[in-house]
Amino acid sequence: MIITLKNKDTLIIDEFRLKCCIGRGNLKKDKVEGDGSTPRGKFGIGTLYWRSDRVRKPNTKLFCKPINKKMAWCNDSKSKFYNKEIKVNKKIKFEKIYRNDYKYNYFILLKYNYINPKKNKGSAIFIHLTKDYKKTAGCIALFKKDFLILVKLINKKSKIIIN
Repeated sequence: MIITLKNKDTLIIDEFRLKCCIGRGNLKKDKVEGDGSTPRGKFGIGTLYWRSDRVRKPNTKLFCKPINKKMAWCNDSKSKFYNKEIKVNKKIKFEKIYRNDYKYNYFILLKYNYINPKKNKGSAIFIHLTKDYKKTAGCIALFKKDFLILVKLINKKSKIIIN
């Protein structure tokens, strides 16, 4: 199953066209940490994370993992844990994934720079939620209803093409 990002504002999967938004730095082949861009390329789909205190586990064939208060994503390019899920650690730069807002109530890891990550090439590229389609820090964002359609259709072998 292939997901395709078309025209920077539409995800296409089968006959479904889902409105989305991307990073404020638009699309880039040579992404760097903090540039706000969404990386171009073909990437695998990783774990689906969800806030079990706020939403139900979705109907999906993806591997799912509930989010807890100690979970974070390492965006410290000097760390050996760069672009990996970690426990909150004040000695390492990280992004909290147990957020006060709704954006990470559900999110899917895109396997960009994930296997053997290259330092400073970008981290924490997810498909997450939006309510207003404002530009992201580099992720792809969907309305909740569209996110739930997407996760029903895809599986662990699915890929996303961002071009």
